[in-house]
Parts: sequence; C-alpha cells; structure tokens
Amino acid sequence: MTFSELPKVELHLHLDCSLSFDVVQQLDPKISKEEYREQFVAPDKCRDLADYISRSESAVSLMQDREALQLVTEDLFEQLQADNIIYAEIRFAPLLHTRENLSAEEVVDAVNEAVEEQVKTTGTEAGIILCTLRNYSENQSMETVKLVEQFSGSRVVGFDIAADEAGFPIDDHISAFEYANDKGFSCTAHAGEACGAESVWETLEYFKPSRIGHGVRSAEDGELLDYLKEHEIHLEVCPTSNVQTNVFDTIQDHSIDTLYEKGISLSVNTDTRTISDVTLDEEYQTLFDIFDWDIKQLLRCNLEAIDHAFTDEKTKEKLRRTIREAYPNN
Repeated sequence: MTFSELPKVELHLHLDCSLSFDVVQQLDPKISKEEYREQFVAPDKCRDLADYISRSESAVSLMQDREALQLVTEDLFEQLQADNIIYAEIRFAPLLHTRENLSAEEVVDAVNEAVEEQVKTTGTEAGIILCTLRNYSENQSMETVKLVEQFSGSRVVGFDIAADEAGFPIDDHISAFEYANDKGFSCTAHAGEACGAESVWETLEYFKPSRIGHGVRSAEDGELLDYLKEHEIHLEVCPTSNVQTNVFDTIQDHSIDTLYEKGISLSVNTDTRTISDVTLDEEYQTLFDIFDWDIKQLLRCNLEAIDHAFTDEKTKEKLRRTIREAYPNN
C-alpha cells in the first residue's frame, strides 16, 4: 500500500531538526552530502535522547539571522507539500537563535512572517509552537512563554517544553506553565520519552498540558492510560525517533499499537525529518508493515490530531472534510 497521496496532519515537528541538504548547502555552500549526513542525520541507534538531540546543533548554528530562519521555514514547507501535509504545527525554541544579532522577538517575527507567507503560497495550513527547554532557567522559560503572549493572534499557537527529559527536573518551568494556563494558552509538553510513566504523571500535574509530546511510555502504567483516556490527553507519537533514542529497542517493541488499541487519543508524527531521516509517508508505511495498520487506524489518528490541534474550529472542520473525503471506506 502507498500512502503518499493521502492528506496528513502533523502536530509534532521540530523546525531546527528538519533542514534538507539543499537548504543547508544554500547556507553553507562548502558542505558535502557526506558531511551533511554525518552532522545533521542521526544513526539508526543513538546512545540516548541527549545524543540524538546533539545532531540539531549544526542546524541551530546556521539559523542565526533572519534570512536563514526564513529559508529554513520555506524549505520545510517544500517538504510538507511533498509529504501531502495539509496542516502542521512547527515548533522551535526561539532563544536558541539569539547568539548573534537577533533578539528573541525578531527570531519569532522572522519565522512567523515566513510561515504566514508559506501558508498563503502553498495552501498548507500551519501554526507555530514556541518551546522552552529543560536546561533553561526559570527566567528563560518565562521569557519564552511571554513571547507566546506577545505574538497572540499570529501564527504562534502554543507553548511547549522540549530537550533532555532525563537530564533536568521540571522545577524551573512550573511558573511558565502556570502563566500559560492562566492566560489560556494551548500547551503541550515532552514527557514519557527518555523517562517512564512517572514523567507523564509529573508533567500532567504541574504543567497541565492538553497534549503530551511522545508520551509512549504511558503504556507502562494502566492507571495512567485510564487517566489519559478519561481526560482526552492527546499523545504526539513519533515511532522512528523513539527507536533511534532507545526508548524502544526495535520498532516491533513500540507501544503505539497498544496505545491505539486502548483507545488513547494519538497522532503519528516524524518529530525531526532530518535527524530521523524520515517522512510521514514512511512512518505510515512502517506502521502498515509492522502492525498491519491500514486506512482505518490512520484516519482515526488524523481526525484525533485535528480535534486536538491548536487552531480554530473553522479550520478544523475544513481539515476534517479534506481528510474524510480522501480516506477510502471511512
């Protein structure tokens, strides 16, 4: 079965981890294809999540001016079109891109402007999620969430926390999520990836997100699964990435099929199109090959993604119609 013609929704996608060779070569003309793969693409198996994340550094170092940020955003939209993505939420940590002359506000403005232009040009709907990072201070997290507030009404639609879950506690970020929740911002949070179900419980208690980035180790705790289902917490699942970061030894060991069968709301995502060297079409094919998934499961995952997307109901209804019309026998 081929999935390339199916329209798709992607909620978990990191901008700085999804640079194609073409755009890297524009930004660094001397780089070879071999050097690109060595610096930007992770092996099939990394030591851990921190090892995997380290592959983003080469990209971040290139994304330090307005032109580079906009080129990278345009490049990602080309990838989304090739993958038949009709709606995407693109996330990044703006403070990572202030090493040279840009302020954090200028960083967000550059990406926001590029996304707005690409939505108009390509027809692919998209929102932006701003990330704080586990290793950031309380002040840095507050600075990031206030950027969400500052850009309210733009393409910026939500707040997230990313980076090395196992290496840093949540303490410095509680106040930022309290601020986000008090203001009514849409929130997601990485958890249940490098750490187990206890990380998801902690994240739900202190951050109160409506979605969990990854969350795949929730399958280790039946009580947690009941909670996720009862409270309609959506999991943004990224199968290939989870194997690369050693959350699971092999794709056959992945919990996505168990989570689906338990009735958990979830979507299928690439996480990082370059570091994981994967498209959403390929993720779908893997689920078909390994777990015998077909149109039924993929339709449900896309509809769940739309239900939990950080966008307005008018856009959601348009996306639902497109998905339902394209998926046969639904």
